Amino acid sequence: MDTTRELVRMANQIASYFQSYPQDEAVTETAGHIRAFWEPRMRQRLLEHSSAGGEGLHEIVTQAVERLKGPSVGSA
Repeated sequence: MDTTRELVRMANQIASYFQSYPQDEAVTETAGHIRAFWEPRMRQRLLEHSSAGGEGLHEIVTQAVERLKGPSVGSA
């Protein structure tokens, strides 16, 4: 099993759930969900994949990853 592909699939599912929200809120909620429910190794793998070009990532996930790189603020 390709774990990166699986992480991309899971991250995209989260983004798909929130895509009907206003763009900024969708990005915030996606980042918040990943921060709250993914273990650190999963988040790190996603960040690495994004840094390597992020093939297959939904636009919302790509933007959420940028927020995950910063300090944790509030509940987001």
